[in-house]
Amino acid sequence: MKGGAAMATSSIFHNVIINDPQKADAFISAIEASIADPYDKTDGSAAKVESDPDKIGHIIDMWKKEAVN
Repeated sequence: MKGGAAMATSSIFHNVIINDPQKADAFISAIEASIADPYDKTDGSAAKVESDPDKIGHIIDMWKKEAVN
């Protein structure tokens, strides 16, 4: 694997110590759920890419005014 992904996964499992059976079951369920559906699906409504230069300029101006206050 590239980018250290294997290291991150192995370190997560290496450092987990669970002594409570209910928490262990919850942890296993979360891992099984992530294996079953590993990708976060969004409907795209949370973010919009703005390409209109006038609107981008207006947004930047608003940020600048907000930063001064």
